[in-house]
Amino acid sequence: MIISRAPLRISFGGGGSDLPVYYRKFGGGVLSASINRYAYIHIHPAFDERRIQLKYAQSEDVDSHDLIQHRIFQCVLKRFNLYGVELVSVADIPAGTGLGSSSSFTVALLQAIYAHLGVYRSKRDLAAEACLIEIDELQGAIGRQDQYAAAFGGLNYIRFERDDSTFVEPITITRDRLHDFNSRLLMFYTGVTREANGILKDQAHGIINHTAKEQAMHQMVALGEDMRTALRQGKLDEFGHLLHESWKLKRSLSEHISNSWIDELYELALSAGATGGKILGAGGGGFLLLYCNVAKQAALREKLHTWRCFPFQLESGGTQIVYYER
Repeated sequence: MIISRAPLRISFGGGGSDLPVYYRKFGGGVLSASINRYAYIHIHPAFDERRIQLKYAQSEDVDSHDLIQHRIFQCVLKRFNLYGVELVSVADIPAGTGLGSSSSFTVALLQAIYAHLGVYRSKRDLAAEACLIEIDELQGAIGRQDQYAAAFGGLNYIRFERDDSTFVEPITITRDRLHDFNSRLLMFYTGVTREANGILKDQAHGIINHTAKEQAMHQMVALGEDMRTALRQGKLDEFGHLLHESWKLKRSLSEHISNSWIDELYELALSAGATGGKILGAGGGGFLLLYCNVAKQAALREKLHTWRCFPFQLESGGTQIVYYER
């Protein structure tokens, strides 16, 4: 049996600039970090070498790739022409919560299959292939940040060039500053999952057709760069204010990113001491990320006690094989 894992991620600034409609025209950049919550893939030889057994939220036992219902499993197994395997997918957090779980799944799946075949692939190769599968082959209306965050891990500024090339630039800060930064971040689960493709399609359409939304996206990229500078210079409270400004701009990109109850929840958090925050991922639900000084967090937790505060730590390992026995 082989077990791979790839981390989920939180993004801070520049989200949306990794969509092709934007970065192929202007270039883009996203500040993000991977967290110690993961998507796992177990791969094991099947008893019948002619069959494929899949276990995720559903179970499948088929003898043809064309019969596989799970789109990513189908695409990847067809790509490798792989039979005679049993694959099991589990994750620490449900899909549709804004943490890039689909791309973490794809990266972990590729890592597991290459290990099963005895082939080494770099993290950059795994991220690029995951993009090819999710965006080009499956025509997902998603960007390129999640695949690179899942593969590389760590706190990074990820740049997207007009020619589709992608560069991962680690944010190098001291361990103490990283711990201090991590201690000021909290996530609250809204209890709502959503399908990101529709929201991202609407966001991309807005960027193409509305000059004001295009300008808002420019400002979000600039704020992401400012956040990177604030982290490097140790201006953590400034980071919180920048996160707030970025969220205000993100809300303007699509009417589906936020709604009245999300706005009320966010305002409640600000009134309890949070400096800034955002709904993670495409928006519409999932996790609310907040920046709050440690001294004010007890009051914040009390004010938001009806929502689950989900503990996490930043991680730096990226995708890994965590168990290997042949």
